[in-house]
Amino acid sequence: MTCPICSAKTNPRHRPFCSKRCADIDLARWLGEGYAIPSDNPEDADEVIDALEKALASECPKPH
Repeated sequence: MTCPICSAKTNPRHRPFCSKRCADIDLARWLGEGYAIPSDNPEDADEVIDALEKALASECPKPH
């Protein structure tokens, strides 16, 4: 098995990666939204839009 980041041989200690460095690179990609799981479900999009609208409304009160 090879590392999905750099294609080096996998180290059992960091499997499926070859090193902690490559594992950290992969984690950073997930956290930085470099990876995404696509969805064809329109309800997911509606839920995200609703959540964003609520978050923005609580941060920026409407003027009087």
